[in-house]
Amino acid sequence: MSTSKREWQEGTYQEAKERSPERDAAFQTSSGKPVEPLYTPEDVSDNGGFDYEGKLGYPGAYPYTRGIQPTMYRGRFWTMRQYAGFGTAEESNERYKYLLSQGQTGLSVAFDLPTQIGYDADDPMAASEVGKVGVSICSIRDMETLFDGIPLDEVTTSMTINATASILLALYVAVAKRQGADLTKIGGTTQHDILKEYVARGTYIFPPRPSMRLVTDVFQYCRTELPSWNTISISGYHMREAGCTAAQEVGFTMAHAIAYVEAGLETGLVFDEFAPRLAFFFACHGNFLEEIAKFRAARRLWARIAKERFGAKDPRSMMLRFHTQTGGATLTAQQVNNNIVRTTFQALSAVLGGTQSLHTNSKDEALALPTQEAAELALRTQQIIAYESGVGDTVDPVAGSYVIEQLTDQVEAEAQQYIDRIDAIGGALTAIEQGFQQREIQESAFRMQKDIEAKRRVVVGVNEYVEEEETIGDLMRVNPVVGERQRKRLEDLRNDRDEARAQQLLEQLGEAAEGTDNLMPHLVACVENSVTLGEICHVLRGLWGEYQGTLTI
Repeated sequence: MSTSKREWQEGTYQEAKERSPERDAAFQTSSGKPVEPLYTPEDVSDNGGFDYEGKLGYPGAYPYTRGIQPTMYRGRFWTMRQYAGFGTAEESNERYKYLLSQGQTGLSVAFDLPTQIGYDADDPMAASEVGKVGVSICSIRDMETLFDGIPLDEVTTSMTINATASILLALYVAVAKRQGADLTKIGGTTQHDILKEYVARGTYIFPPRPSMRLVTDVFQYCRTELPSWNTISISGYHMREAGCTAAQEVGFTMAHAIAYVEAGLETGLVFDEFAPRLAFFFACHGNFLEEIAKFRAARRLWARIAKERFGAKDPRSMMLRFHTQTGGATLTAQQVNNNIVRTTFQALSAVLGGTQSLHTNSKDEALALPTQEAAELALRTQQIIAYESGVGDTVDPVAGSYVIEQLTDQVEAEAQQYIDRIDAIGGALTAIEQGFQQREIQESAFRMQKDIEAKRRVVVGVNEYVEEEETIGDLMRVNPVVGERQRKRLEDLRNDRDEARAQQLLEQLGEAAEGTDNLMPHLVACVENSVTLGEICHVLRGLWGEYQGTLTI
């Protein structure tokens, strides 16, 4: 009889392999680390025992490995937040109201590319892109229409916006004020993670350092004006979509979080004053067990960074609160119904990992924006997990699994190694300027693609179990007249506003941007007086310039 893992491997296990060879010669995690055939207490022990208090503890207690809330989903389910936005504000408003009527519990706004990079719909740079990958928002009239009939003090809204996040937040505040809402009760999140834009996504405008000023201005403004608002969603999602591993996703995200915190501290903010409003955003890809472990590792790692590096005293500062989106890059244009299965397992990973908020991708997103039917099915996926699977009835049901605990340790250790390397370079901002994160992601993505091409990694319907091209049903199509409608709306806005007042406010914004004043009050004043997003960005471009990305290969 085997008395240790080694004896079992050399005896019973080896004999079985000789009789029937294993299907894979190199079982690996997304980081390329070997996956053992069996995990036992030996794999999670330290000096002969498992440090339960140090590594796990209890839910709602440091180091928060098992969750940031003592009751987790026994109290309430995660926020079911479907990412949506297309065409005009009117069309998106209709979709939001429909999703809310179907049981969605939070809004998540997708903006079109011109809005993301600071151009009004009537700018030549915006031609052909208005409303295509999200909703077009140019002015307070658009923002009012987008949330017409939706009380902003009764819903939480996540806005996936970065370079222009401070302007969209100003618009949101202006609309909330017009609704008569109590700003202290306004809840939601602006993504505003500009560092990952330079690394992986590319919708930046200004150079990194003035962009960081906008981030810290929002920190300071929300501390007093919007105390319930999550000021930033530090995002590993887009880096994961670009091709990084689970450990890189956690490591780079934490390094960027450190940079944002240090920038806030340099402005005179106290860590415990703004850290409780920091939020995080992760992807969930297909390696079911590793993804669960990733979320647990990220929670523990952030708790230790907050406590040991920044001296957190407030427990809320150590709690990693995060939104999860299933992996868009894992969706396939071939055999689109397979994406329903992929998304379901990814969503279940996120729930078992303890997410606070979840978006499930629709099956047709590899081809177009989701149809209403596909978006509803994606929402139903979350609801079935919540109400029928039973996985939320106990807190952290996977804890104590040898493989989960070993993978959690492994992801945390690898992520910490990346943080240490970035620290040695001089911090996340310097590392970005030197192309470190970009190169690491490119190398990982290249390795993954080679594995798919060599069929070392099977993608069902793409490199195995391939069928003839199927007929795709109705896809979501954005009305081609959206751009013209938006241009007419802008023309009417400028004809109706007090032009002298608008120009005066733009001049005052420019003076503030040249100095050290917090820009948020200036932005709110501008948008309240019908100054457009593009006009504001034009002023700031003139002062700060535009960032030109560098080739890192």
